[in-house]
Amino acid sequence: MKSILLIGVNRFGSLLARQFHDNGHEVMAVDKDEDRINCILPLVTDAQIGDSTNEAFLRTLGINNFDVCIVTIGGDFQSSLETTSLLKELGGRLVVSRADRDVQAKFLLRNGADEVINPEKQVAEWAAIRYASDHVLDYIRLDDDHAIFEVPIPREWSGKSIGQIDIRKKYGINIMAVKENGRMNLSVTPETVLDGNKTMLVLGEQRSIQKCFRI
Repeated sequence: MKSILLIGVNRFGSLLARQFHDNGHEVMAVDKDEDRINCILPLVTDAQIGDSTNEAFLRTLGINNFDVCIVTIGGDFQSSLETTSLLKELGGRLVVSRADRDVQAKFLLRNGADEVINPEKQVAEWAAIRYASDHVLDYIRLDDDHAIFEVPIPREWSGKSIGQIDIRKKYGINIMAVKENGRMNLSVTPETVLDGNKTMLVLGEQRSIQKCFRI
């Protein structure tokens, strides 16, 4: 369980709060809007109405006591930037800020953010890969070159073991797990026999995966 400071309870912030709540984490929510705070109360451990660009107010929150500080202020980049900078100055261990554009991400990283998230860009990238191919069921980007894909097991591989296929040697791709009916089997070995009715999670260079599975 982690202690999380969530600043900005807009739509994205509310969705984050719900996910943290469902996963059993402690969340303190902060927003200038009283109505937003009232709506989020059932999902958080504590909540404060206040201006996050006010250093004196932030000090009262005990910033260094939180494992993660997340800034999701939308529509006011200046406030987001000032809040991010203050959080780091006040001892924020991990400061994560939302950006809507690449140029915003650059400024945030230069002014205290340890990491930046761009929800719309990340979802757009996922959707473009997921729905532009018949062979991709899910996708997680790891860096500029590597990713994890969930793909159907090719029919010609059905009945063969992972060792027989040996895509690690041919393409540098690792089969991480086999999935059936929503259940993940992580205990795969070279002796694991593949079933054409299942899917699998593969890890490797994106270009290699696209070439191997003709994506």
